Amino acid sequence: MPLEVVFLLEQLLNGLLVGVGYLLIALGLSLIFSLGGIVNLAHGGFYAIGAYAAVAVGNRFGFPAAFIVSPVLVALIGVAVERLLFSRFYRADPILSLLLTFGLAMVIEQALRMAFGATPIPFAIPDFLRGQVFVGDFIYSRYRLAILVVAMVAVFGLWLLLQRTAFGRVVRAGVQNPDMVGALGISLSPYLAAVAALGIGLAGLAGVMLAPITGVHPAMGSEILTASFVVVVIGGLGSFWGVVAAGLLVGVVRGMTVYFVPAAAEASMYLLMLMVLLARPRGLFGERIVRFE
Repeated sequence: MPLEVVFLLEQLLNGLLVGVGYLLIALGLSLIFSLGGIVNLAHGGFYAIGAYAAVAVGNRFGFPAAFIVSPVLVALIGVAVERLLFSRFYRADPILSLLLTFGLAMVIEQALRMAFGATPIPFAIPDFLRGQVFVGDFIYSRYRLAILVVAMVAVFGLWLLLQRTAFGRVVRAGVQNPDMVGALGISLSPYLAAVAALGIGLAGLAGVMLAPITGVHPAMGSEILTASFVVVVIGGLGSFWGVVAAGLLVGVVRGMTVYFVPAAAEASMYLLMLMVLLARPRGLFGERIVRFE
């Protein structure tokens, strides 16, 4: 296999790796907004909490424990935040929820800085996932491939939950017509809490998996949040597969830009967003959303 092809394939997989990180966070953002109408600017903070929790649990009990405990812990924090804070703003002016989540993001970042310091904390790849995978002349990290597999399983599992269960049917009905769901005597309150747990738990999962690659530091949430919003906008609010497609597309575009024009890698996703919005203002698969009332 020519070296140029090997390097191109490596950049493609690296781009997909970045894309699935954005995707896991963007899915949570989209879910919470679609059902509750909350634009969660603190979502990146929960991603950072997941990474720090992974470090704390992993250093004491090992990576497998961190992989399980950290997303669950972040999901429980998400339920508490939804019940104590988000639930007060579902019927309020959207600007108020933006201010709330912006302030919450600042609180999370500064709390992490005070608790763990501003210096980045290394988090080692677990021993059983170290090493390379060899396919002919192509060599790739075993841990990075594991991330791609886990992300695909998480996305497929979420799709099954939303499409093949009674819980998912209520959530989808609540997104499309919350008034009708209320008229049927179904309270959306527990579903809003569950969606917050799912969405914020996904951010925690992304934090666990990407911590050994990106490093762990207090500002890591704000760094990834903007890109995740770009994915949501490109995919279209309210569209599950739109967000999935956008996350992978942004990753591939970024990976290819790194290969051909490295200096433009960061700008590539914003240019992609501009082109998509010019052609389809609602995003690739955007739907009309009836806000929760």
